[in-house]
Amino acid sequence: MTAVQIVEVGPRDGFQNIGPFIPTETKIAVIRDLAAAGLKRMEITSFVSPRAIPQLTDAGEVLADVLAQGHVVPQVLVPNARYGLKAITAGAEFLSYVISVSESHSRSNVRATPDEALADYARLVAEAPDGLRLRFNLATAFHCPFEGVTPANAVLDLLERALEICPDAEICLCDTTGRGEPAQVAELFRAAMARFPSVSAWAMHAHDTYGHGTANVRAAYDQGVRVFDSAIGGLGGCPYAPGASGNVATEDVVSLFRDCGVETGVDLAALAPIAALVQALPGANCGRSVIAAGEGAAPVRA
Repeated sequence: MTAVQIVEVGPRDGFQNIGPFIPTETKIAVIRDLAAAGLKRMEITSFVSPRAIPQLTDAGEVLADVLAQGHVVPQVLVPNARYGLKAITAGAEFLSYVISVSESHSRSNVRATPDEALADYARLVAEAPDGLRLRFNLATAFHCPFEGVTPANAVLDLLERALEICPDAEICLCDTTGRGEPAQVAELFRAAMARFPSVSAWAMHAHDTYGHGTANVRAAYDQGVRVFDSAIGGLGGCPYAPGASGNVATEDVVSLFRDCGVETGVDLAALAPIAALVQALPGANCGRSVIAAGEGAAPVRA
C-alpha cells in the first residue's frame, strides 16, 4: 500500500485549458500511459457545458473507455447537480464537486454564489445513488484572484455546511491561484483537521504559478494529508482565475516524495515520455517540472 496517493488531474484540469481540440483517442492514450506508469486514480474529464469548455465535449466517450478498461479509478469533475446527474447517467461512480469560497470567483466560475452552489450540492447528494463516491473541493481556499487572501474562517464555515450535507466526502483544499504559501497551507489544514476530526480523507490541490507547488504539498503532507492532485508536465491553470498557470507537475510531486523516502507507487522515469507528449500539444500551457528542466529521473530535492 502506498504512503500517499497521487491523483492525476492532467486529463481534466490540464486539457481543459488547451484551445485546439485534442483528439479523443489522444486523451485516452495519455490516460492509459499514465495508468501504466502507476497513476491509478485520475480526474479524467468533466461533464460541463460545451460552450464553457469545448475541449471536454467528449467526456462521455472518455469515461466509457476508462470504465471499460478498468485500469484506473476515474474521478469526474462536475460544476453543478445538473451535470453531476448527467455524469452518473453516463456511468460515473466518483464525482468531484467544486465550490469557490470566494463569492467573486464563484460567480465567475459557476455563475452562482457559494450559498447557491451549496444548495445545488445538496440537491446532487440527495439525488445521487447509494454507493456514489464524492469529493468536495473548496476552490480559492487560500487566495482569490479578485479578492486576495481568503480568510480561514470563511473556508472553515463553508466546509462545516458542506459536511452537514455529505459527511463522508473526501475534502480537498485548493490553491487555485498558486499564491498559497507553506505556512498558510499548514495552518489551514491544521485548523480544518482540528475542527472536523471525523473527515476520513483530506486532499491538497496545488498550483505552481509562483513556485510554491511542491513546498505547499510538503506542508500539507506534514499536517497529515495523504492525497495530492498534480498534472503531468505541469499542465493547466484555471480559465476563471486570471493569472493562474500550471498545476504542480506530477513529476515534481513524485520526485519530492521519492527523495523524502515516501512511496507513491509511480514510476518517475516512465513519466518522461508522457510529459514530453503533453507539453508538445498545440496550445499546451505547462508549468515547471523536473522533466521539463531536463532532470529526468535524477533526484532534485532532499
